[in-house]
Order: sequence, then C-alpha cells, then structure tokens
Amino acid sequence: MTEVDKLRYPIGKNVKPERFTKEILSGYIATITGLPEKLRNEVAHLTHEQLETPYRPDGWTIRQVVHHLADSHMNSFIRFKLTLTEEKPTVKPFIEGKWAELPDGKIMPIEPSLLLLEGLHKRWAFLLNSLSEKDLERRFVHPEHQKEFQLNEIIGNYAWHCDHHFSHIKNLKKVKNWK
Repeated sequence: MTEVDKLRYPIGKNVKPERFTKEILSGYIATITGLPEKLRNEVAHLTHEQLETPYRPDGWTIRQVVHHLADSHMNSFIRFKLTLTEEKPTVKPFIEGKWAELPDGKIMPIEPSLLLLEGLHKRWAFLLNSLSEKDLERRFVHPEHQKEFQLNEIIGNYAWHCDHHFSHIKNLKKVKNWK
C-alpha cells in the first residue's frame, strides 16, 4: 500500500463479513449511532484554517469531509426507506466529488451538518434497530455498481464509512499535532 493509499484508506478498504450475525450488526449500528457525538468532539475546537486543511494531497478538507458525511448519510437513510417500502428499488447515485465542491460543502460552517447528523443518526439508528431479519435481507439496485445490495451489507458499509472518514480527521490532527 502506498503512502497516499494509507492516507486515503486509513482503516483499509471495507471488507464484507462472510455472515452477518446479530453481534456484527449490533456493532455496526453502534458505530453509526455513535458517530455524531464522536465527530463533534473531534472537530469542535478546530479553527477555520484547520477546517480548510485537506486530510491528504488532493483530498477533501476537514470541512468537506464533515459535509460529505451528512450528504452521504442522508442519501443512505433515504435508500433504506425506499428499500423498506418498495420492491427492489433502483436507487439514485450522487456524484460525491461534485457535491463536495458546492458552496454548502466547501465553505459553509460545519455546525448545520453536525446538527443534521445528530438528528439523522438518531432516526437511522432507531430504524435499524427495528428491522427484522427479513427486512435486513431486502435489496436495492445500485446502477453505478450494476448490482443488488442487501440492507445488512449496507449497514456494514456505512459503519465502515463512519470510521473511514472519522479516521481521516483524527489522523490529520495527529500528524499536525492539533488537540
């Protein structure tokens, strides 16, 4: 793995378990549940200049990462609701890089996204904890990947996503010796 890859994937790439046990899913849901508070604690005291620092060469700034988490997790929550209320829906992808370059992702203060994540993750965790085994097997089609995904797999993807982007911020702070 190159140095840039280590910065890009500080916790490695997402690996799907062979089987989704209740314990694994509970751990995933706990990660999703805990992200907003953990993220707020990590970024609360950063200066404007620190928020404008990219986590890697040609990477997003911390500000963009925080806004991306809100954008991505809103999309995921909606995909869950579509999948639970429709039969194998085709979900709409979004161009993450272009979203990150929009003014609300690039220059807006992070507080609205932190607040959004707090409310969104409370609702999302409540929904995830209420799902039956049959619900967890429901599927959606992702046209960008040209395949079907089960909800249990997506819970794991987003737990990884939480840790992945949190690690970008935490690692940058460590390298820069920021408190």
